[in-house]
Amino acid sequence: MSFGKLLVNIGLILVIIGLLWPWLSKLGLGRLPGDIVIKRENFTFYFPLATSIIASIVLTLILWLFRR
Repeated sequence: MSFGKLLVNIGLILVIIGLLWPWLSKLGLGRLPGDIVIKRENFTFYFPLATSIIASIVLTLILWLFRR
């Protein structure tokens, strides 16, 4: 696969995710039990660990299907 086709495929995937984001956010992505949130008076630290792992698995499967 050429580099240009790879960039087009990645762009299409990002557009699809962007269009589906309102429905994906209703599934609880970003608020999963493994996500780390630390709130103080003037400070909030948010690290979406579980969401990142799930996104990585999904993207790996999608890219694996494109390579077949």
